[in-house]
Amino acid sequence: MIELDNRTLLNVDIDMLETIAQALTKKEIELIITSNEEIREINKAHRGIDKDTDVLSFPYEEMPMSPLGSIVISSSHVTSKAKELNHKTDDELALLFIHGILHLLGFDHEVDNGQMRKKEEELIEKFKLPKSLIVRTQG
Repeated sequence: MIELDNRTLLNVDIDMLETIAQALTKKEIELIITSNEEIREINKAHRGIDKDTDVLSFPYEEMPMSPLGSIVISSSHVTSKAKELNHKTDDELALLFIHGILHLLGFDHEVDNGQMRKKEEELIEKFKLPKSLIVRTQG
């Protein structure tokens, strides 16, 4: 279900991510774990924003048998945020993966009325993840 392209040394618990994905979709997801430098290049090329970020989502065109899309996550952001918030890198990766997959499913926290945040809260509870994503996205 998840096609993993890990371009870094980050250890990835693919089973946990597969469990999350299967709870939300039957479609395949491409997951790319990359460096800050590469995610910055992707962000600049596709969004016109010349800075690194933690997660990017690229939905695929809806067609029969098409994958849901691609999620790109910065391994540096995963490790630094996990250290800063004192939780496991697996948990931080799962939080960013949830954020990315919700974008692929059509959620958009920049324009909705809290629906994406509410769905993130539900999934964080369901998978017993740290609530840091909720705390740092409030406001």
